[in-house]
Amino acid sequence: MRKFLAKISRRAWIVIGVVAVILLVALFSMSRQPEQAVFETVPLEHGDLAASVGATGSVRANRTAVLNWQTNGIVGAVNVAIGDTVASGEVLAELDKASLSQSIILAEADLINARQALEDLLESDTALIEAQKAVEKAEKAYEKAYNWRMELNGKIDIKEVWYDQFGDLKTKEYRGYASPETIAEADRDLALAEAKLEDARRELERLMKGEESDAVQAARARVAAAEATLNLARLIAPFDGRVTQSSPKIGDQVSPGTVGFRVDDLSSLLVDVQVSEVDINSVAIGQDATLAFDAVLNKVYHGKVLEAGQAGDTVGGVVSFTVTVELTDADEQVKPGMTAAVSVIVEEVKDALLVPNRAVRLVDGERVVYILQDGIPQPVKITLGASSDTMSVLIQGDLKEGDLIVLNPPTFSGGPFGGD
Repeated sequence: MRKFLAKISRRAWIVIGVVAVILLVALFSMSRQPEQAVFETVPLEHGDLAASVGATGSVRANRTAVLNWQTNGIVGAVNVAIGDTVASGEVLAELDKASLSQSIILAEADLINARQALEDLLESDTALIEAQKAVEKAEKAYEKAYNWRMELNGKIDIKEVWYDQFGDLKTKEYRGYASPETIAEADRDLALAEAKLEDARRELERLMKGEESDAVQAARARVAAAEATLNLARLIAPFDGRVTQSSPKIGDQVSPGTVGFRVDDLSSLLVDVQVSEVDINSVAIGQDATLAFDAVLNKVYHGKVLEAGQAGDTVGGVVSFTVTVELTDADEQVKPGMTAAVSVIVEEVKDALLVPNRAVRLVDGERVVYILQDGIPQPVKITLGASSDTMSVLIQGDLKEGDLIVLNPPTFSGGPFGGD
C-alpha cells in the first residue's frame, strides 16, 4: 500500500484535493437550501355521516351461573363436558352415595314417603268421602242434641224407675219440669255436638280445596325439603344454556365451595360499556350500534341499545353511565369475556359537507381548517356539527365542495390566527 501511494505524483494529489473540496462545498450548499413543504390534501365532498358515541366493554351472557359443590364427598358421575347444551333441571354431576353423610342418604327415603303422601292427597278420594260422612254424622248428632235441649224448655215426660222390697221393678211416668242439672248437661251436650260439627265441616272444606289445601301445601313442603337435601350432592343446571367451564373429574374429593361448572345462556349476548356524562343524554334505548372485536378480525357486528343507565358512577373524578348493548348477529366466534369496541349511533346525517377530523385545528380558541390555494395553505374558520370517528358535518365556513383540505398543515406563528 505504501509503495502504491508513493507512486502517486504531487500533481495528482493536488487534483484529488481540489475535487474533494468541490464535493464538500456542493453538499453543504444542498443542505442549506430550504425544504419544499409537501402537503397531503383531500377535496371537500358531500356524504352521509353516522354520529356515534364510542366505548369499550366485555361480552357477557344473558344469564350466567357458577355452580359450586355444597357438601363433602367424592365425585361419582360427570354427565356433561364443555360445550354441551343443557336443560333447566338437568343433573350435570353428582357425588358417590357412599361418600355422603347419613342425613343426605336418608333424605332419599324421606323423599319417597313425602311424594307418596302428596300423591295420596291429590289422587285419593278416600279422605274426602270419609270427611263427608263425618259431617253427616255430626249434623245428626247436633240435631238430636238441639231437639232435646228445646224439649227441656217446657214440660217433659218423666219416668221414675225403682225396685220394691221384694226386688220387683217398678216404674212411674208423669209430666213435669227438667231439673237445672238436666238442663246444664243438655247445654254441654249441645255445645259439644256443635263443636264437632264445625270441626267436621272445616276438615271437609280443607279437603275440597285440593291442591290449595293446607295438607297439600305441607306435603309439597316436605317433598321440597327432601329434594333440597338430596341436591346438596348434585350440580343441577338452573336454566337452559351451555357448559362453558367444567372442573369435576370422577374420583375428585370436593368440599363446600369447590367450583364445578359454569353455565351461560348464550341465546343473547350483551356488552356493558361506560358512557361519559357528556354523551349519555344522546344515548337512547333502541339505537343501533356496531361492535368490533380484537379476537375477530375484519368483521363488524351489529347490536341495539338495550338499557341506558339513569344514575352515574364516579370513578377517579369522572362520571360515567352504564349502557347495555345487545348483539343482534352474534355467532360462534363471539364468546363471553371478549373485549368489544362499541359505537352507538346517536345521529345520522344525509348528504352533508364532511370535514376530516384530522384536518381540524384549534387556533385562538376557534376551529379552523387549511385549504390549499396556489400551493399555500390558508386558514378558514369553521363551525362543526355531528361527528363520527373520522368525519364531522360542516355547519358554517367559507368552504365549498371541491376545496382542497390540508390534512397536515404546518405550524404557523403570528398572523391573524396566532399559533397552532
